[in-house]
Amino acid sequence: MITGSFRQHGVVYTDHVLRVPLDHANPSGETIELFARELVDASKVDSELPRLLYLQGGPGGKAVRPANRGGFVGRALEDYRVVLLDQRGTGRSTPVNRQTLPRRGDAAAQAGYLTHFRADSIVADAELLRRELAGSAPWDTLGQSYGGFITLTYLSTAPEGIRRAFVTGGLSSPTASAADVYRLTFDRIAERNGRYFDRYRHDRALAARIAGHLAEHDVRLPTGERLSPRRFQGLGVGLGQRSSFDALHFLLDEAFVGDELSDTFLAGVHAEVSLATRPLYAVFQELIYNQGAASDWAAEREYQQRAAFAVDRPDFLFTGETYHPFHFAEDPALVPLAAAAQLLARKPDWPALYDVDRLRRNEVPVYAAIYHDDMYVPRELSLATAELVGNVHPWITSAYQHDGLRETPAVLDTLLRMAREDG
Repeated sequence: MITGSFRQHGVVYTDHVLRVPLDHANPSGETIELFARELVDASKVDSELPRLLYLQGGPGGKAVRPANRGGFVGRALEDYRVVLLDQRGTGRSTPVNRQTLPRRGDAAAQAGYLTHFRADSIVADAELLRRELAGSAPWDTLGQSYGGFITLTYLSTAPEGIRRAFVTGGLSSPTASAADVYRLTFDRIAERNGRYFDRYRHDRALAARIAGHLAEHDVRLPTGERLSPRRFQGLGVGLGQRSSFDALHFLLDEAFVGDELSDTFLAGVHAEVSLATRPLYAVFQELIYNQGAASDWAAEREYQQRAAFAVDRPDFLFTGETYHPFHFAEDPALVPLAAAAQLLARKPDWPALYDVDRLRRNEVPVYAAIYHDDMYVPRELSLATAELVGNVHPWITSAYQHDGLRETPAVLDTLLRMAREDG
């Protein structure tokens, strides 16, 4: 159902809202709302353009909200009608957060509800949306990071819905567990720390000083909660992105006013570490890997085995894209979700997200950017997946980091060129 339309910067934006089953295995049961925004070049409104579904990275991230026709969306508009889907639980698609989840009941009821918010359900939503917008015509997909994980689930369960798939930094392993992933990503996080401290040599001692200060003092963020050393350590989540690498230095650069941590610094830290705008990012960080087993806080277990990451060491290291039980005790946006998160972390009977045999036989062309130094999706797993899945055309590059698609339209342009050359 179209709920609104507007035009700006030569682009027509059309909003769509669709009711979809909470549980696709029970289509006559409870429904939730699905929101998507379709963009088309104003000069091509009446043209028969194919559709490109953009699958946002995350997990738990709403679709991009482009204010103009720049970046990869602008490049895509040259060839497509672009569909920006808010994956269930995010943005305007029946959001899940500290305000809404407690309404579901106790922790068990909340956890049961959240089991319906993984890639398999997102794909089923996308198929209902595709049929609403395009009938039987397949569309192309562009999966960034976690969006690439969703793409592989799509190819496992509904490949008839995709004509061509483009993946950037998200060629996940269909067989790796969360523990497998974190063994590799902690190595990559350490490497990125090395690069960071090679560039900003004085920041290691400064970061250690900040962590020590936080251990000894009750320092409060603007929202009132205490900033712990380990939550500060999580500022390294952006070290795998070119756009965030140097921003961390400028944040640390203004950390102290005399012997106190500055308001400027604390406000900046809060902006980086608060998950108020995307709480599902923490809840699902490990659950996206679970198939037939519990993750049971795999990142925390790996962290405890890595003495180099001890937060009180003088040779300080930041952590990366990892979320731990303490986050659900310290971040006000996550505290009301803590009990449900604990149940989900220990849930042993997760259904499969991928059909490996079907992926081996895949006939849908997949054009995938694999970033050689990716801190978030280890290249070792991506390369193995490129070998496993049929009809994958990998582009391995060290020219871009994980945020390459966001930083420049050249990444999408390269993948589109590969598809044209492939015929």
